[in-house]
Amino acid sequence: MEKLKKRWGITSNWQILIILIVFSITGTTSLFVTEPLLDAAGLVKENFTHTVWATILYYIVRLTLILIVYQFLLLGFGWLFGQYSFFWNIVRKMLVRIGFKSLKRENE
Repeated sequence: MEKLKKRWGITSNWQILIILIVFSITGTTSLFVTEPLLDAAGLVKENFTHTVWATILYYIVRLTLILIVYQFLLLGFGWLFGQYSFFWNIVRKMLVRIGFKSLKRENE
């Protein structure tokens, strides 16, 4: 636990518990939220099963949408649980890795 606290820059075991709860809620919720979004956009899985390439395209779109929704939900749930700054650092790191170099800090 001490190693995890040091790596994440937190001080208490309660923070670890809250952070793990937020990660689990966010992951599950992002999967449930993206399905209706795809349906609303008319991207129903059954429409993409006639060829292998269409199926691959469907899953690429779905995974991309899940990634986007996950970022917003992570910040939202992090804010609700009082850990916004921790999760903003996580989201910022993910965005920098994707290619948003303007979010990179000087000391990274």
